[in-house]
Amino acid sequence: MSDTRERLMEAAVSAIRRHGIAGVSARSIATEAGANQALVFYHFKTVEGLLAAAALRETGLRLERYRPRLDEAGSLRELLRLGRELHEEERDRGNVALLGHFLAGAAAYPALASASAEALGLWSAEIERVLERIFLGHPLAEALDVPGLARAVSASFVGLELYEGVDPDGASAAFDALDRMGALVEVVDGLGPVAAKALKATLKRGAARAGREG
Repeated sequence: MSDTRERLMEAAVSAIRRHGIAGVSARSIATEAGANQALVFYHFKTVEGLLAAAALRETGLRLERYRPRLDEAGSLRELLRLGRELHEEERDRGNVALLGHFLAGAAAYPALASASAEALGLWSAEIERVLERIFLGHPLAEALDVPGLARAVSASFVGLELYEGVDPDGASAAFDALDRMGALVEVVDGLGPVAAKALKATLKRGAARAGREG
C-alpha cells in the first residue's frame, strides 16, 4: 500500500476525531495529511470510499495489536474480562468515540455502512476462533452456537462501548453480568465426568425439544 494512501487514511481518522464525521471533507482530510485534496479522489474515488478504507484499516490495526492477548485467553470468563480491559484501553485512547463516529456515519454513507459491517465481522471471526479453541471438548460445546455466540459477544461490547457514554453505571453493571456468565461456565468446567455427561445429555434433549417446538 502506498505511503500516500496510508497518510490519507491516517488523516481521515485524525479529521474525524477533530471535526466529527459530519465535519469531514476532502479538504479537511487533505489539510490533515498535508496533501492536495485531489489525491483523495485519485486514490479512493470518493470521500466515502476513503472513510470506508480507513474504518477497515483501523480494525485491522486493532486486531493485530490485540491478537496475542486474545490467544492467551483460556476460558470464556478470561475472554470477557479481556474484552473489558480492551474496552477501557480503547476508551482511554479515544477509540470508543471514534467508533461512535463511524457508526453514526454509516447511516449516511452506504459504503461506510458496508465497511463497518465488514469490520464487525472481522472482530466476530476473531472471537469465534478464540471460542472454538476455548470450548474444544467442553461439555457445552455441542449445545453452543459458537458463531452466534461470537457475534453476540461482539455486539454486546460494541453496544456497551456506546452505552457507557450515557449510562456508565449501567454499562458497568452489564459488564459485571457478562463476567458472572463466564463464572457459570467455569462451574461447568469443574464438574466431574459423570456430571458433565449428564449435563451434555440434558442439553441435547433440551435442544431437540426446542427444535421440535420451533
